[in-house]
This record gives sequence, structure tokens and C-alpha cells, in this order.
Amino acid sequence: MSNRKPYVRQMKRTWWKDHPFYRFYMVREATVLPLILFTLFLTVGLGALVKGPEAWNTWLEFMANPVVIAINIVALAGSLFHAQTFFSMMPQVMPIRIKGKLLDKKIVVLSQWATVAFISLIVLIVV
Repeated sequence: MSNRKPYVRQMKRTWWKDHPFYRFYMVREATVLPLILFTLFLTVGLGALVKGPEAWNTWLEFMANPVVIAINIVALAGSLFHAQTFFSMMPQVMPIRIKGKLLDKKIVVLSQWATVAFISLIVLIVV
């Protein structure tokens, strides 16, 4: 047996800040934080709806708070950013072939955004 210690490379907590790819990845993954708050707000609103009109009105007043509105706007921006990065990766992850030809990446991404717009329009009409 040897008494030598193996080399252990030092790793700072902020190692990812030095690399643009990892910095972008961390920002993308951080978009989940305001979405968690948004989901909690909606869950509390659902509970308030079940409890009755007084609880519902209290929740509506809470949702009108400027801080909550700002959190919801950040959550919307984060979800759109997350969707954009996901949609842009889609043609590379799952290439679509029609009659042996690879479908153009722009068509795949634009069709996904068109689907999102269509479903959003349906939801706006129904609700």
C-alpha cells in the first residue's frame, strides 16, 4: 500500500459562471423558480374557490398585489424562454423525415409556436 494521496481537483461553487454554455443552462433551469410560485398561487386560488366567495375575493385581492403581478410576469417570461429553448432543440433531438427528406428546422419550430398560439386562442375563447 502506498501512502500517496490521489490528486483532487479543486472545484469552486461558481465554476459554471466561467462557461457561457453552462451559464445559459443555469439561467434556463432557474426559470422554474417563479413558475413554482405561480403554481402555488393558483393552487391556493383553487382552494379559495372551493371555500366560498369570501375566500375567493381575498385571493383576488392577493393576486392584485403588485409583487404578485411582477412574479407572474417573470413566470410568464421564464416559461416563454423555456419553451423557446425547448422548441429550438426539438429538430436536433427528434429529426422529422418526410419521404426520406429531413424537414427544415424552421418549419418544425414555427409549427410548434403555431400550435401554442392555436391552443392559447382556444383557451381564451372557451374561458
